[in-house]
Amino acid sequence: MIRQKAPLWKQILLQSLTTTEALSAFFEIDETALQKVTDRYPMRINPYYLGLIKKKDDPIYKQCIPDKREISDKNGMDDPLNEEGLSPVFGLTHKYPDRVLFLVSAQCAMYCRFCNRKRKVGRSSMVTKKSIKEGFSYIKGHKKIRDVLLSGGDPLLLENRDLYSILTELRAINHVEIIRIGTRVPCTLPQRITHHLAKMLKKFHPLYIHTHFNHPDEITPEATLACERLADAGIPMGCQIVLLKGVNDDLTTMKNLVQKLLIIRVRPYYLFQADLTKGTSHFWTPINKGLEIISGLQGYTSGLCVPHFAVDLPRGGGKVPLLPKYVMCENKNSLVIKNYLGQEYQYPLYDV
Repeated sequence: MIRQKAPLWKQILLQSLTTTEALSAFFEIDETALQKVTDRYPMRINPYYLGLIKKKDDPIYKQCIPDKREISDKNGMDDPLNEEGLSPVFGLTHKYPDRVLFLVSAQCAMYCRFCNRKRKVGRSSMVTKKSIKEGFSYIKGHKKIRDVLLSGGDPLLLENRDLYSILTELRAINHVEIIRIGTRVPCTLPQRITHHLAKMLKKFHPLYIHTHFNHPDEITPEATLACERLADAGIPMGCQIVLLKGVNDDLTTMKNLVQKLLIIRVRPYYLFQADLTKGTSHFWTPINKGLEIISGLQGYTSGLCVPHFAVDLPRGGGKVPLLPKYVMCENKNSLVIKNYLGQEYQYPLYDV
């Protein structure tokens, strides 16, 4: 019997760096210190994403290479968004009235060092057959749920047959109107987005994909092809960018990123203030930095390029959009509003 060759994406994934010893062949690192980090927070860097690093400590390096500060950090929380406290069943978070977050995969193509689920991503106990079964039972039993966001880990690292089974079962629930998939695969392992996968996903509309690019250097020909395949399958795509110190916390980088995203048919959706996750404070930026970037985008590039700047409040408070201050004051008959150039205009108030 001739053994069928594994798909390219699986071959790439199998060659991932998962130990500090393997990492030391590429970069000069403190193996002992970083081993302590990876003992607590797993590392996986596949060859494709590793190849995007141009030099040590560049924006791609910072996102994927462990940092000893991850275990010496005294700030933040293990579960900053209180996902566990808002989980009526293991692996499912019900924070908002009409939608749930449903974890269906424990694995990612690359483990982001700033991940807000770094406490459990990469561990098999994060998602089990039992947790998926209980998640479906909960969704079926709560008819107000009309929107399900599949996450993990990365749902697109599941085998096609397993993903197909999950999507089929969700589509069979009458009150589930919208299915969303949160995935970083188009960025970190774009070879996973095959014609076959895109064709399969197309069967489950209305289906939306939230992907995650943080830097212009991540938008490669391979990533472009992956996003084109999904867009050609009729899947609306939005990008959830995380504002990260030393990665994308300047206007020039962010403007370049959001403009490139539109070219590959991905709408900049959210710019998130980094979550207050333990072990990630070296990535945190002041709130004013995000407001400054949004202000610098507004009016200077297409409105399609301008994401919502949002903070996901600690302890499960939910997402709150933040805007630069455009309304300066209110007079008796008008508002004084500042435009993107800083010029002030009177806007009349009418009693309607």
